[in-house]
Parts: sequence; structure tokens; C-alpha cells
Amino acid sequence: MLHRAILLLTLSVFTVFSDAGEVYETLPDTPHSNVHYVFYSHGFIVEGTNPTPVNPRWGKYDFPAVKQALSDSEYHLIATHRPAQTNPFEYAKGLAKQAQTLIDAGVDAHNISFVGFSRGGFITAITSSLIKNQNVNYVILAACTSGLAKHPDITLHGKVFSIYETSDTVGSCHDVVKRGENTVSSYSEIAISTGEEHGAFYRPLDEWVTPVKAWLKRRRG
Repeated sequence: MLHRAILLLTLSVFTVFSDAGEVYETLPDTPHSNVHYVFYSHGFIVEGTNPTPVNPRWGKYDFPAVKQALSDSEYHLIATHRPAQTNPFEYAKGLAKQAQTLIDAGVDAHNISFVGFSRGGFITAITSSLIKNQNVNYVILAACTSGLAKHPDITLHGKVFSIYETSDTVGSCHDVVKRGENTVSSYSEIAISTGEEHGAFYRPLDEWVTPVKAWLKRRRG
């Protein structure tokens, strides 16, 4: 009887931990209510069919390596390779629908996170503006003082974490967050200084990956 109890306990623990830690191209058909889901949206250069395109100034964008570095046993990572000429507003509508799918499946909004770099950060901000839920988490990487700054109609909601590179022309999210001072439930930001300009986020450098994962795995309640 004792052995059976131990076996059942072991299986139950295994089930809990095996419910997270996967990397998906799209949202799983059957979401689990007790799992944290993280959506990563890559930069503009990756749109198309090549997961490792090369920029003449910033080098290779290693999408597969970024996905691997961002993956973690504490959450599922959904990282879709967007097709060329993706409309960011239409794509954000799709992400917002996926978030609603998770909520309808019983996933707590605290366990839904979006991470986006550059064009992906722009998409992440649009998604936040559409979802309008102050408990959902958003990480914006080097996106706020580019296209996003020109769209005052996009208002951030929820819990926001920003990272920018000091050698990059794209800077702080302060002004964009200020637009949502009544809708952003928490905001923190750090600057990194790698000297790699916008390309700092092309590869999984510890300078940004480590704080992003730490923020995603913080107590979210």
C-alpha cells in the first residue's frame, strides 16, 4: 500500500512538471490550466523562411538559439516564425485571441506572458493594447522609441518589463508606458551595455536573457 502511495505521488509530481518546459511553434490544441505560457515574437528580419538571416551591420539573428535560451522548465514557450510581410496589427489580433483561448481554458492571466524584440516588441505592445488585462505580463525588448512611439493610440496594459541597449538608437519605454499610467499595473526597466547596438538581441546574450527569464519566473500573483 505504501509503495502504491509513493508511486502515485511520484506520478503526480511528474505530471505537474511535465506539463511545462516545451517549446512550440503554435499554441497547443489542449492548454493546461496550471501552466505558464510565454509567447516570443522575433524581430522583423526573421520574417520569411530563414530562421538565421544576416544583417550587414549586426550579423546573424539566431532565432533557434534564442528560442533554446528562452525555454525553461517552468513554462511553455510558443515562438512562431512569422511569414514575410506580416501585418503587425493583424498578427497581434491573433495573439490576443490565443490569450483569450488560454483564459477560457482556465489559465490565470498571471500565467500568460508575451516577449517581443523590435518589430516583435511592437506586436507585443499592440497585443497588450488589445487584451486590456492588467494581470498579463509583457516584456518589450528594444522597441519603444521606434514605430511604437509614433502610435499614441497603442496603450500598454498589465505588467511591463523593458530592456534596451545603451549603444542602440532605440531607447527607454518610459514615454510609452506613461501613456498607460492608468492601465499599466507594474513597470520596470533596465539598460544593458554590450556595444552591439540593436544586434544585442539578435543572439541569446546573458545580459538580456538572464533578466528576462528571472522576470518571467518571479512571483506573478
